[in-house]
Amino acid sequence: MHDKFALRTVNVTRYIQPLREGGSLPALAEADDDFKYVLKFKGTGHGVKALIAELLGGEIARALGLQIPELVFANLDEAFGRTEGDEEIQDLLQGSRGLNLALHFLSGAITFDPVVTKVDAKLASQIVWLDTFITNIDRTFKNTNMLIWHKELWLIDHGACLYFHHSWTTWETHAKSPFALIKDHVLLPQATLLEETNNEFNQLLTEEKLRNIVALIPDEWLNWEGMNETLEALRDVYLQFLLIRLNHSEIFTKEAQNARKALI
Repeated sequence: MHDKFALRTVNVTRYIQPLREGGSLPALAEADDDFKYVLKFKGTGHGVKALIAELLGGEIARALGLQIPELVFANLDEAFGRTEGDEEIQDLLQGSRGLNLALHFLSGAITFDPVVTKVDAKLASQIVWLDTFITNIDRTFKNTNMLIWHKELWLIDHGACLYFHHSWTTWETHAKSPFALIKDHVLLPQATLLEETNNEFNQLLTEEKLRNIVALIPDEWLNWEGMNETLEALRDVYLQFLLIRLNHSEIFTKEAQNARKALI
């Protein structure tokens, strides 16, 4: 049985190609389970914090019943990438030894185009609510970060969410923020059921679920330079941020509703 709050760990066996459309230089890779993955590296500019955001944002989306490719921890062996010809990529691989994060590669998926595909009000409201909850700045017309696969909408790329962790000291203020950037969300025009979604998702996202999701963060992703807090203290800030935000969800729900009205 698949445990909702446990991620599989795979060993990366083959680097196939870089996926240059992403700012973080992800790659298509193969693992020892013979599946292909979109590999996100801890050796990039935002490092482990982008992986933590990707992990938490993705698993919260899954807990809310939204479609997201399976996330796995992806282990990069010390010798991996030594034969890579591109120097930039070789540096990235060497700097990413140990545990990284990967999404199951959805072969044949196409990028969501809001002109071509109409999303119903319920699903649009659910995705807008998710993104305003996790403060995801990255689901715009310019970069929708959604795929159509087997005629269903799949969410990808949550590495830019939870950006409070880049300025750690103001996390409590961020937790209660309305998230004004929701005005740029690609699905905001269709999100007519935000209040209903807020009520429904407040029931779904229990403290236990959020605690289990936060507990997934690997220890090695929490060894931050210049931080004196224990690993558990750092995990607890993520949990408290999410709990405070959820307890004040009417603030960001209202902001999204107002932003939507301003579009009309």
